[in-house]
Amino acid sequence: MMATLPRIKQLTAESSGVGFFLCVQKDVRQGRAGDFVSLALQDATGRIAAKIFDEVERLKGEFDAGEFVKVRARGNLYNDRLQLIVENIRRVHPDQDRKDGFREEDCVLSAPRPLDEMWAELQAVVHGVSDGWIRALLEKIACENEERLRVWPAAQTLHHAYRGGFLEHVLKIAEVVSSLAALYGANRDVAVAGALLHDIGKLYELDYGPATSYSREGRLVGHIAVGVRLVREAASAIDGFPPALLTELEHLVLSHHGCLEFGSPVVPMTIEAFILSFADDLDAKINMARQALGDDTSDGEFTAWHGRLERVLWKGAVRPPASR
Repeated sequence: MMATLPRIKQLTAESSGVGFFLCVQKDVRQGRAGDFVSLALQDATGRIAAKIFDEVERLKGEFDAGEFVKVRARGNLYNDRLQLIVENIRRVHPDQDRKDGFREEDCVLSAPRPLDEMWAELQAVVHGVSDGWIRALLEKIACENEERLRVWPAAQTLHHAYRGGFLEHVLKIAEVVSSLAALYGANRDVAVAGALLHDIGKLYELDYGPATSYSREGRLVGHIAVGVRLVREAASAIDGFPPALLTELEHLVLSHHGCLEFGSPVVPMTIEAFILSFADDLDAKINMARQALGDDTSDGEFTAWHGRLERVLWKGAVRPPASR
């Protein structure tokens, strides 16, 4: 009987066997020896790159990205990164494969915090907003988008790219901007609203379930434009919503990427917009760094090169207890 592959976090270069995963990415590429298939596979503990070099023509038609797959593979180190070399792969047949241990929840990455706990925190943050107009706007948007807000990822691959990642991201930013608003004498309610609304368009830019992909609206319009539309539509349904306040909130959504070359149509021009942009970038980078440190399997005190962060990361050292 074929051995069972360990969970991704426990895989080594010596691992081999059969396992169940979610295929989150599938690309057919051309190499020196012909076509090969590059994959990203996921289970509840993480993601790993995988390659198909043999029987490419047959195997590439056995599954698609976004499907659960049954894989026979072995571990392999390439440029100090652990990957899987796939020997056989097919889409999961749930009725058949559940007898062999397949469970969807074992293949889906989720935020470390319970989803209900984060939803309760979001409601508390909204109720803690003093400005009645902003609170009404946030309540309306949260109510109308509750189903997606509870589970949506914040991105397809970059940061918080897992179930509940959107809530985790905006709640952390709300905490950061609240502190920074007090420190710099900014409007806390406006800054917190920006934290909760800046990425709201991603609820429609991304399709989720169980893998994440871009929707047609996401590709053609983008989350910034979608987000401004959602905020404007919600405000228009609140009788008497102040136009100047709406413009200020729209500016937070439009400018949160920080500069034109990163996709924002305008740069931050208010203190609250500066705070939001830096807090958003900080939280995204910390999440990517933590994920890279957790996923790294290379030897030595530094991780492999991280393309998005454009650096290696120090894994840290065991330090003696601090003296009294």
